[in-house]
Amino acid sequence: MSSAESDQRAPHSGTGASYAAAGVDIEAGDRAVELMKEWVKKTKRPEVLGGLGGFAGLFDASALKRYERPLLASATDGVGTKVDLARRMGVYDTIGHDLVGMVVDDLVVCGAEPLFMTDYICVGKVHPERVAAIVKGIAEGCVLAGCALVGGETAEHPGLLGPDDFDVAGAGTGVVEYDRLLGADRIREGDAVIAMASSGLHSNGYSLVRHVVFDRAGMTLDQHVEEFGRTLGEELLEPTKIYSLDCLALTRTTEVHGFSHITGGGLANNLARVIPDHLHATVDRSTWTPGAVFDLVGTAGRVERLELEKTLNMGVGMMAIVPESSVDVALQTLADRGVDAWVAGEILERGDHRDGAELTGDYSK
Repeated sequence: MSSAESDQRAPHSGTGASYAAAGVDIEAGDRAVELMKEWVKKTKRPEVLGGLGGFAGLFDASALKRYERPLLASATDGVGTKVDLARRMGVYDTIGHDLVGMVVDDLVVCGAEPLFMTDYICVGKVHPERVAAIVKGIAEGCVLAGCALVGGETAEHPGLLGPDDFDVAGAGTGVVEYDRLLGADRIREGDAVIAMASSGLHSNGYSLVRHVVFDRAGMTLDQHVEEFGRTLGEELLEPTKIYSLDCLALTRTTEVHGFSHITGGGLANNLARVIPDHLHATVDRSTWTPGAVFDLVGTAGRVERLELEKTLNMGVGMMAIVPESSVDVALQTLADRGVDAWVAGEILERGDHRDGAELTGDYSK
């Protein structure tokens, strides 16, 4: 058949184009919404109006009248290539914890209470139970953070993503009283730096980690690792610890000058972001022992310590900067909440130091 004949006959052959034929399943999307509703309900705060399914989530702003001068804080993030591990393992109900942690713990750095979140889930093909499991994890993370999940979007992108591929992102809003806003202007020479233990890698550095364990070491996700006491996959998929309520508890029980969320860029770089230009933070490595997963990545990939430290959290997920007089109360508050924490450093005059923060000494064995 010539091309001309094909062009002439095409409109009369076969069935017309449709959204379903292009790979988008609207009915599957509706089914996913129905499955996730019960989990979203668990996150509801009194200020939330309406339910899932509207075009916008509603939050009653009159609740902010109790503030003298409320400041709204916003943050957005994803979980990076950690989603690839969830896909490979077929475990979808933990990655949402990571998403919430990445967002709300950025909000709390300025002292803001997380109020609500929205999510965005992009998939190659909607598998309703899979999408619902992702939302279940997000909802459970919101409960841990004390915030509401007021809405979201599930987008199906056939042709751009494979049938089992997906990605997640989220945005959150919080509020803080103007005169309780935390930041560099509050930090003083002599303040103590308190470290809070991470639950593992959290959600940063997975491009390096995946390269090391799969390409360099030839490991598999179902491989049992004695140092972990579980499989490699279970260790790598360990959810991000969510600190927002713990940090807010600190601000209520004692004086706090600042927080630093240890994410991409590592401990020193993130701590430096909250240190004023005339001051310098030192953190003593000998005050803690990084978990076995950090040693594995460093050893298997022959990754230099500096490279590890500027990529991974090295066992510290959040830092609080408090006056010396607040240290005992702060540590007790965190202990009462089940948070492993310790004094890891101090704030000094900048002097000849070029950077806002540095790590000193060697890690404890």
